[in-house]
Amino acid sequence: MDETFAPLAGLRVIEMSHMIMGPSCGMFLGFLGAEVIKIEPPGGDKTRNLGGMGRPMFPLCNRGKLSVQLDLKSQAGQDALHRLLADADIFVENFRDGSLQSVGADPAQLRTRYPQLIIASCKGFLSGPYQQRTALDETVQMMTGLAYMTGPRGRPLRVGSSANDIMGGLFAAFSVLAALLERQHTRQGRALRTGLFENCLLLVAQHMVQYELEGENPPPMPEREFSWPIYDIFNDVHDKPYFLGVVTEGHWHAMCLELNLQVFLHDTRLKTRMDRIRARQWTIPLVAEKIAGIDMSILGPRLESLGIPFAPVARPCDMYDDPHVMRPGGLLQSHCADGSSFRAPALPFEVDGRLLDAAGDVAAPGRDTDQVLSALGLSAADIAQARGCVA
Repeated sequence: MDETFAPLAGLRVIEMSHMIMGPSCGMFLGFLGAEVIKIEPPGGDKTRNLGGMGRPMFPLCNRGKLSVQLDLKSQAGQDALHRLLADADIFVENFRDGSLQSVGADPAQLRTRYPQLIIASCKGFLSGPYQQRTALDETVQMMTGLAYMTGPRGRPLRVGSSANDIMGGLFAAFSVLAALLERQHTRQGRALRTGLFENCLLLVAQHMVQYELEGENPPPMPEREFSWPIYDIFNDVHDKPYFLGVVTEGHWHAMCLELNLQVFLHDTRLKTRMDRIRARQWTIPLVAEKIAGIDMSILGPRLESLGIPFAPVARPCDMYDDPHVMRPGGLLQSHCADGSSFRAPALPFEVDGRLLDAAGDVAAPGRDTDQVLSALGLSAADIAQARGCVA
């Protein structure tokens, strides 16, 4: 029996996007078996040339895609794009509203020209007053209150990853899957729009609803009102930071025994959970003092056996030494056109007990242009014109 999980096999995705949100949508669809053709301008997507924290953006989000180079300023390039769209199931784009009209690829134009095409537009905002504003992950984190909730009061901080861009791409892919199911019955496509702002709004919904129900804006996470007696970071005897959470009665009792704090169990000031939360000001320093004399690499397995949540405060680079991450299938290797390679996660779910192994390599700019366009009937001369290679 074929154990490959590729439910989108046979579907073609044309992707015209850059940075993270749009490319991650195409990546997710590709991991599920779709053929994803990335349209790049002459010279390649500019995201390829980013440095610093932008360096991994292109290779990470464009694994396994075909690369087709088109000069969309030319009529030949536009004609080739429409040959591709006429043969496609899904179109992914993340350009400013109206910017694709000149090449006949605005969602409204495409809905008329290709009624079965599913169009996934990855935007900064959904329709409304902010629709034309420029958005970045950091912009919407500031706008929605996520940055306020992440940093201490007076010091708003963005989340330490491109969480909104990635989640926005995931919602775009999610909506595409829904439209594909519908198309099986209607034979009609849909114009879908995903907003980075609205995505971030969903991430802060829990805090919005807390205000709605209680009438008070919750404080930032570093200053939050605790729901548990211990939910903190402590340094062990090697000065390594660890998170420890004590959230049940069983956890509290076991923690007191493990840390030789039996005095807590007999203290009348600590009878109930609320008593212990109110006593954090004097109990937490005592817990910190105990942990400061303990090697957590030894205590950790005991906490794990007792079901007490704990974790080392790790860095991203530490994941390459983590035994769970490095188990078979935990990371997939991809190769770049320049000869470099990297290991990165695939989709975070198992199918019949197995992780997906669909990652793929990162194509050189325009690598697949001749193959893809010649299959559509374009001649070598037509392809050269479409690529913008004719003087």
